[in-house]
Amino acid sequence: MNESVRYQSVDLDTPASIHIVGIGGAGMRSIANVLSDMGHDVTGSDLKYSPGLDQLKSKGIKVTIGHSTSNFENPKILTKSTAIPEGNPEVAAALEAGVPVLTRAQIMAAITVRKKSIVVAGTHGKTTTSSILSVLLSAAATEPSFLIGGDLNEIGCGALWNKTSDLLVVEGDESDGSFLELDSDISIITSVESDHLAYYKDDLKLKEAFREFATRTKGIVYLYGDSPETQYLKDLPNIRTYGEASNSDYQIQNYKGKRFASSFDIVNEGKIIGSFDLASPGFHNALNATVAVAVAVDLGLSIEKVKKGISQFAGVARRFQYRGEINGVSFIDDYAHLPTEVESALEAAKAGKWNRIVAVFQPHRFTRKKRFSFYLFGLLSRCG
Repeated sequence: MNESVRYQSVDLDTPASIHIVGIGGAGMRSIANVLSDMGHDVTGSDLKYSPGLDQLKSKGIKVTIGHSTSNFENPKILTKSTAIPEGNPEVAAALEAGVPVLTRAQIMAAITVRKKSIVVAGTHGKTTTSSILSVLLSAAATEPSFLIGGDLNEIGCGALWNKTSDLLVVEGDESDGSFLELDSDISIITSVESDHLAYYKDDLKLKEAFREFATRTKGIVYLYGDSPETQYLKDLPNIRTYGEASNSDYQIQNYKGKRFASSFDIVNEGKIIGSFDLASPGFHNALNATVAVAVAVDLGLSIEKVKKGISQFAGVARRFQYRGEINGVSFIDDYAHLPTEVESALEAAKAGKWNRIVAVFQPHRFTRKKRFSFYLFGLLSRCG
């Protein structure tokens, strides 16, 4: 925690040269976009080419493939992905030259402290929730900055820095505890399910991290209240719940799913505050939209503006993303890797009423495969 405070004081207000090692990952690309928007001279390197790098290059960011001391041009700050080891030649050169080397969490902490930050956390749902909230607030003319680990279909990247707005939407990352570094004025917790045991070792430590995250939030924490795994957080004084349960502060009702869309009502204090149309299928996405609406309403936005914002959301890359059709077969791409995510994606597909559903599943991380294989096999066996 002390380290977080120390790196929040890094000077990002004065334009400077900043080098990013491991710039190709979604999270680091978003950081690169924000730093560039701030006015910094951003460069970066990655081990291999990925399509997302083209967007950075189009913005004037110099990207080099491969890690070498020749890429290092004595920047003011070097920041690196969590995947980059200390022995990386560029990191080693920075340390030898006395250049500050910041982790991803530390540079994010230095960014978030500069605005009123809404941090979205959870073992699943955080990318879509962050994206819906960012699009909603943008359409409502609040023009927020945002820093997300996925690409919004509207703009082709996951980040934007608006110097004139005080709001910042941030996707927090619990996988390595780094979300505890972030300065959060408002928080959203979408889920607390067993995951990241390579880091936390057991579920109790994961739950303790989320409780600390909620406790450290300065203002309201919006919590998905229907899950058994989140009940232990409800005793905190700053909790506001959302979900399907009748005692939710923001309750979703009358959900209707279609192939590529959904509609639903939201109830607050016993009254329907609005009916909403979302251009994304699945009850899980409607829940994500529900909490985005809750935050926007509590920020003082009118229901008319909120409806407009929700209707303009065009989805996130690799979140039930339609890729095309061949010989009458539709292809959908989804990043789902945890059992709850896989189940949500399959339920969304079933709501589309296709004649047959065939799932091609790529396991993500050995620890997840080992822990969840029984559940995943059961879910995937329902296809057909």
